[in-house]
Amino acid sequence: MEIKKEIENLTQELIKLRRDFHKHPELGFKEYRTSKIVADYLEKCGLKVTKNIAKTGVVGLLEGNAPGPTLLLRADMDALPIQEENEIPYKSTNDGIMHACGHDAHTAILLIAAKILSDYRKEIKGNIKFVFQPNEEGEGGAVTMIKEGVLENPHVDAAIGLHVWTPIESGKIGIISGPIMGSSYYFILTIKGKGGHGGAPHTSIDPVICAANIIQTVQVIQTREIDALKPTVITFCKIRCGSSNTIIPDKINLEGSIRCLYKGSEEVRKRFKQIVKNITEAHRASYELKFKCGNRLLSNDANMTKFVKFVAKEVVNIKNIQTSNIRMLIGEDFAEFALRVPSVFYFVGAGNKEKKSNYPHHNSHFKIDEDSLSIGVEMHIRTALKYLKNLN
Repeated sequence: MEIKKEIENLTQELIKLRRDFHKHPELGFKEYRTSKIVADYLEKCGLKVTKNIAKTGVVGLLEGNAPGPTLLLRADMDALPIQEENEIPYKSTNDGIMHACGHDAHTAILLIAAKILSDYRKEIKGNIKFVFQPNEEGEGGAVTMIKEGVLENPHVDAAIGLHVWTPIESGKIGIISGPIMGSSYYFILTIKGKGGHGGAPHTSIDPVICAANIIQTVQVIQTREIDALKPTVITFCKIRCGSSNTIIPDKINLEGSIRCLYKGSEEVRKRFKQIVKNITEAHRASYELKFKCGNRLLSNDANMTKFVKFVAKEVVNIKNIQTSNIRMLIGEDFAEFALRVPSVFYFVGAGNKEKKSNYPHHNSHFKIDEDSLSIGVEMHIRTALKYLKNLN
C-alpha cells in the first residue's frame, strides 16, 4: 500500500509530464527537447546520467547499496509523422508530428518510477538502468544504443519493457511467454519490362501484368505452404508505375512487408524471391529485389514472463491479467534487447470507450486512458524491487 500511496501522491506530476511530452512530440533521433527534460529529471533524482547515446538516448543508473544483478527498464521517446486531429488542451503543437502510439506515456511512466525507486536505493542490491530510447518507430533506436554499450558498465542481466495498449481494456495487463510481436522485413521490388503503346501490347513486355501475377501467387506461401498455426503475413502496400493511360510502362515498383510470428522467417523470404524470379522469367521480364529488416521477432523469456505475471497479481486482480489475443504481427525493436538478455515485454491496457481512448495505435485520433499511467508506474517499481530481491 505504501507504493500505491507514493504513486498517488505523484499522479498529477505523472499526468503533467505525459501531457507535456504529448504537446511537444519529436521524431526519432530528434528528441532533443524530450531527452533534455529526461536527463535533467533523472539528475534531480540523484542518478548517474549518460546522455547522447544513439544521438538522443538517455540512461539513468541507480546503484544500490550492495552488489547484485542489473535490471534494465526501457521507455521509448519518439513520436510519429501524423497530424493530430484530437481537440484537447495538450494537442500537439508540432505540425505533422504526434504521439500516436503512447511513447509519451512510456517516458512519463519511467520517469516517475525512477523518482520513487531512487528513494529505495538503500534497499536495493544491484542496479537499475532506466533507458530512454530514441527512434523505436524508425530504424536503429535499440540496436544503436546496444552498439554504444547500453548493456554494459554495468552488464545488464535482464530487461523489461511495457507498452500502453488501447486494444486492451484499461485496468488490465496483457502478457504471454514466447513470441509476442512479429518480425518484419520490408521489401522493395522493381520489375523491368519493355514499354509500349497500350493499344499494341504485343510489342511490349508488360511489367504490370507480371506484377499482378506475383502479387497473387506469393499469397500461396502463407495460405498453402506454411502451417496455419505459424502466423505469416505478406502485404503489398505501395505500387508505383506509369505516366499515361495509353502507355505500357517500362517498369513497376512494389513495396511491402513480410511478417512472421515464429523463428525461421528467412525461409519465407527465400520462397518469395523464388516466386518472383520464376514469374518474371516466365514474362520475359527482369527484376531487382531488396529486403530490409524492420524488426526481429520479439519473444518473451519464460522465466521473466512468469516473474512479471506474479508481480502483476499485486497490481491488478488476477482476472485482469490477459493472456489471449495479445500476440501480433506488429513489430517492436525491444526485440533487440530480448535477443541478448532474458527479457519480457507486456501491455498495459489503456482502452476506454467512454473516454474515447479506443482508437487504434498510429491513428490521428489516438488517445489513452490516463488511469493506465499509474498501473505502468507500479509495475515498473514492483518488478524492479522484486527482481533485486529486496521487497517481499
